[in-house]
Amino acid sequence: MIAIARSENKEVAGAVTRFVADLVKAMREQRGLSQVELGEMIGYSGAAISAVETCAQPPSDEMLVKLEEAIGGGLGLFERAREYILNDKYPPQFKDFALMEAKAVTLSSYQTFVVDGLFQTEDYARALIGGGYPKLPEAKVEELVQARMARKKLFDRDPTPMIELILEEDALRRPFGSWEVLRGQLHSLAKDATRPNVTVQVLPLERGLRGDHAGAAGSMVLVETEEHHHVVYLEVEYQSLLVSKPAEVAQLSHRYAKIRAQALSPDDSLSLIERLAGEER
Repeated sequence: MIAIARSENKEVAGAVTRFVADLVKAMREQRGLSQVELGEMIGYSGAAISAVETCAQPPSDEMLVKLEEAIGGGLGLFERAREYILNDKYPPQFKDFALMEAKAVTLSSYQTFVVDGLFQTEDYARALIGGGYPKLPEAKVEELVQARMARKKLFDRDPTPMIELILEEDALRRPFGSWEVLRGQLHSLAKDATRPNVTVQVLPLERGLRGDHAGAAGSMVLVETEEHHHVVYLEVEYQSLLVSKPAEVAQLSHRYAKIRAQALSPDDSLSLIERLAGEER
């Protein structure tokens, strides 16, 4: 049973995860270390090392740093694997966009149902991912949550990207997990809205009553890449699409511009977020 489980782990794991698993085992054995001994060197259990080597659990970013120090041999292989391991943890439909997002010059996101993943708190992300269907194992939920949290490095990246979020007011009122989780998310969103490279706007509920709602077709993220190309990322029901044809990108960009014009100003949006965060439930 163990051999079969290990084989299945290898088959479903990403290519980088499989490579790092083999690399850890090879460099550990080269030094004559058992899994328990290597674990003790870097502050993990032998079972944690076994999980990495069998692809049952990809190594965390912290573990890769410690593996580099303990058995890296100055080659920098574990250090270089950090970015790619992180990308391996994302859902298949998100991987290409994740690499693009990390290096983007500008991001302009319009979200209708939930807070954009880049802005999510850990508790909100955990409630959202863990509450989905079909249910995921706890270990997988935690892996996806930590991968989502790692995206936040973009806020403080050098060179600094410009990030814009337009959010439907509905998303500010929809609790995932609990009202307390939502309140924490709103406080975090208000704080992010004050960053010098971030703009947050809210599309008010009453927009739908006016017969002119530019965002009715759904969410999207506009990206200006590091090469200054423009693409649009769309995702529906765990299926994704990267739009790169100039004419199609232009059409979606025009729709986004209309949505932005229909949204509250950044100052009024921040006031609304702060008011909702302070409401008693």
